[in-house]
Amino acid sequence: MKTLLLDIKTSIIATIVLAVICSGLYPVVIWALGQVVFPFQANGSLIEAKDGTVVGSALLAQGFSGEKYFHPRPSAAGTGYDPTASGGSNLGPTSKKLIDGIKDNVEAYRKENGLADNILIPADAVTASASGLDPHISAENASIQAPRVAKARGLDVAVVRKAIEAATEHTFLRLGGEPGVNVLKLNLALDSQPAASS
Repeated sequence: MKTLLLDIKTSIIATIVLAVICSGLYPVVIWALGQVVFPFQANGSLIEAKDGTVVGSALLAQGFSGEKYFHPRPSAAGTGYDPTASGGSNLGPTSKKLIDGIKDNVEAYRKENGLADNILIPADAVTASASGLDPHISAENASIQAPRVAKARGLDVAVVRKAIEAATEHTFLRLGGEPGVNVLKLNLALDSQPAASS
């Protein structure tokens, strides 16, 4: 009986000590380390407009429409770009709905960017990512959209291409993976550009 009570007491003390360490000290230490070493990332990689208002996160896509904006990948997250309903369509490669959707996206992409029928369309321009919230598009996708955006903004295409380069993000040490263009950062950078005088 004495041994049983000692074992119970030891278990209770161990549970309390581990709860304090794992549920109290460890999260506080990791939070503090994140705030000191990686404050931008630890706080959600939030992007602010010139006036200081938060306009989004560098990690989450937003729906952009209109001629003067670069458009992100299509999204199957909720009603589109919904961070509370992140996810893909789960449609397989033989799904008629998926195939028809991609055909519609290709047609719309060609039309909005004034492309001939023989121009190849980048896959990321017409297919949703697994999360539906991928903030990046390929450099090829951005390059195809550049003339439309430049014309709508009254900017030289070279200025728009320079903004694309500035918004292009590479993998760590440029090892593995393709570079991606962050659509939100790119559109914000272009919004700060003065339009060409007519």
